[in-house]
Amino acid sequence: MKKERFKWSNLYLIFIFIVLYAPIAYLIFFSFNDGGTMNSFTGFTWDNYKAVFEDSRLIGIVLDTFLIALLSSLLATIIGTFGAIGIYFLKTRKTRNTLLGFNNILLVSPDVIIGASFLILFTFIGFRLGFMSVLLSHVAFSIPIVVLMVLPKLQEMNDTMIKAARDLGANTWQVLIKVILPSITPGILAGYFMAFTYSLDDFAVTFFVTGNGFSTLAVEIYSRARQGVSLEINALSALMFIFALILVVGYYFIQQHNMTKKQKNKKRQHAEAVGMR
Repeated sequence: MKKERFKWSNLYLIFIFIVLYAPIAYLIFFSFNDGGTMNSFTGFTWDNYKAVFEDSRLIGIVLDTFLIALLSSLLATIIGTFGAIGIYFLKTRKTRNTLLGFNNILLVSPDVIIGASFLILFTFIGFRLGFMSVLLSHVAFSIPIVVLMVLPKLQEMNDTMIKAARDLGANTWQVLIKVILPSITPGILAGYFMAFTYSLDDFAVTFFVTGNGFSTLAVEIYSRARQGVSLEINALSALMFIFALILVVGYYFIQQHNMTKKQKNKKRQHAEAVGMR
């Protein structure tokens, strides 16, 4: 048997994961500290987690944050999906590349610039800062993410299926519902989850457009952290990390289910083809 040679790439990968997750592990570890500080661990306690659930204002902010994330990701997914379909079916290549360029500019633009732009816009038109301003801003910066997730699935789609559906008498709506959307469902789900996570942890854009007593979790954590170290923030951050981990695991199982379903369909189609011979 051949001995596996040591790869420096594996060591580098381990180092990167340590750098990424060590601060999170440190934060979660001290969320159970009884001492009230992060200088030394004096004893195990659940009091910091109890304080999170007893803080009614904080619970309200968490619910508002999730409501913003759910609504903005849903609206962005709907708009972004139809936008990606529209871009894909454009006849001229130049127009398609131009629209993709505008979409990508929003992805690479600094959040501070986007937030400041929305603030200027809302102030200029006299739009009140609060829940709706945050929601509209989150929808706007989430749409390019959804477009980027859906377009590759459209490019992987077999265009002959659309032609065959039209030859069989299907109208545009039936082609969209029966052919296009089922083919790009994994991309739509990926876009939704990405938009949800981006909205959930956004700080820069939200910081500019929030107002009138409305706040999200990221802005609230920043405000509390400026006042001093509180292990209640550690406990809340630990809960958010666990929730994000659950989302990632859930998305992984959804992807695995879709892949298994596709493999079963291919095997069934192959068996039917062999049976017809």
